[in-house]
Amino acid sequence: MAKPTRISPELFEQIAGHLDRNPAAVRRRVVAIERLLERSMTIPGTKHPVGLDFLLNLIPVVGSFIGAAMGSYMLWEARNLGMSRWQMARMAGNVGTDWALGLIPVVGAVPDFFFRSNTRNLRIIRKHLDRHHPATATVEG
Repeated sequence: MAKPTRISPELFEQIAGHLDRNPAAVRRRVVAIERLLERSMTIPGTKHPVGLDFLLNLIPVVGSFIGAAMGSYMLWEARNLGMSRWQMARMAGNVGTDWALGLIPVVGAVPDFFFRSNTRNLRIIRKHLDRHHPATATVEG
């Protein structure tokens, strides 16, 4: 059996260094992940956008865990921005609520129409960025 190798701190920093930590790059990434998870497609016959989070909730239990893991990426970005513990706790609560609602058998995907945790978390991150890094603000159109 092969012995697992540890990643040295230098190698980890080199790999992680490819993710640009400047606030403008973080804003682009969190907007992209929110769009993927919450608004990447429209249900035919309606104007209601859904995303990967909704589709994952159609897979019982496992889909909710995968969606929560993907939503937690925004928490990681928030930590890298130096956001307050209170803001991160609110974001974790949003992800946790979405995860718990997704565990409901059969109807677990329905709450995703009304409770969009990733959109709520994006709003929290944008508010932080607009206050602390105003140069990253973009005009929504």
